[in-house]
Amino acid sequence: MANKINKIAVFTSGGDSPGMNAAIRSVVRTCAYMKIECVAIYRGYQGMIDGDFKEMNARSVNNIINKGGTILKSARCEEFRTPEGRKAAYEQLRKEGVDAFVVIGGNGSFAGALKFNEEFNFPVMGIPGTIDNDILGTSYTLGFDTAINTVVEAIDKIRDTASSHNRLFFVEVMGRDVGHIALNAGVGAGAEEILIPEQNLGLERLLDSLKRSKKSGKSSSIVIVAEGDKTGKNVFELKDYVETHLPIYDVRVSVLGHMQRGGNPTCFDRVLASRMGVKSVEALLEGKSNYMVGIRDNKLILTPIAEAIKAHTPVDEELIRVSDIMTT
Repeated sequence: MANKINKIAVFTSGGDSPGMNAAIRSVVRTCAYMKIECVAIYRGYQGMIDGDFKEMNARSVNNIINKGGTILKSARCEEFRTPEGRKAAYEQLRKEGVDAFVVIGGNGSFAGALKFNEEFNFPVMGIPGTIDNDILGTSYTLGFDTAINTVVEAIDKIRDTASSHNRLFFVEVMGRDVGHIALNAGVGAGAEEILIPEQNLGLERLLDSLKRSKKSGKSSSIVIVAEGDKTGKNVFELKDYVETHLPIYDVRVSVLGHMQRGGNPTCFDRVLASRMGVKSVEALLEGKSNYMVGIRDNKLILTPIAEAIKAHTPVDEELIRVSDIMTT
C-alpha cells in the first residue's frame, strides 16, 4: 500500500516553455483544493539539492496563468546526474517533509525523475513542458501551441517585407531533433518549402522547388528550416548555395531563436496546463508514480515515464502530404 501523501513539491526544469506557470498554478491550487500542503522548488533539480523551497497556497499563484516563462526559474544541474547529488536532493526533500513531486519539463527532466524514483522509491509525476512537442505519450506538450503561433505571426510579418522586395527568406525555427514546429507553422503560414530533420530534401530538390516557384510567377518565397534539418550544414550555407546556383534570388536569413519560447501562452496551452496539473496531483494521491500526464483525442492519459522518454514523437505523415500539396 502506498504511503499517504500529505505534501507535494512542484518545480520546472530544463528549457522554459509558455504554459509552465499555468501548470504550476494548477498543481498548487489542486493541492489546496485537496487540503494537502504544497511547496515550490526554485531552479529545478539544483534548487532541490540546495533546499530552495517555498511554501505555496492558492493565493501564491495569483495572476500567473497568463505569463510566459516560469516564476520558479529553471536550471540545468550536472550535480543531479551523480548519485551524491541525488542523495543530497532526497535528504532535502525528507527534511522538508515532501512526500512526492511534480516535475514540469522535457525528456532530460523526466529521465532525472525516473532515476530518482528508482533509487529512493520516491513518488514522481511529470507534466510535459517543451515547445518542441517531441515527447511520446501526448499529442501536445505545454508551449507547443504558443510557439507555433509565435512563429506564424513572425512569418506573416517577414512575408510582408519579402513581397515588397521580391526576396527569398530562409526562416530558421527551433527543432533540433524533430520538425513539428517547422511543419505546423510552415503549413499555417503558407511557406513555399519546409525543411525538417525527418526528411532530407536534398539541395538539388530544393533548387528545383525554388525554380518551379519562380516559373509559376511567385516573386517572393518563404522557406521554413528546422534547426536540425540536414539539407545543409546550417541555414546560412543554404543561403550561400541558393545565391550561387540561383542568382535570380535575393536571399535573406531570419533566425527566430529564443523568441519562440517566450510570450503569453495561448488559451489552448493555459487550459491544457490546468488540466494536466489537476491530473498530476490526483494521480499521485491515487498512489500512482513514474507517469507523465499527456493528452490524446482530448482525453488526459498517463504514460510511464520510461516509455515517454524512449523516442521522439514522429511527425504527422498526413500533414507532410498536405504540405507537399500546398507547396505545389
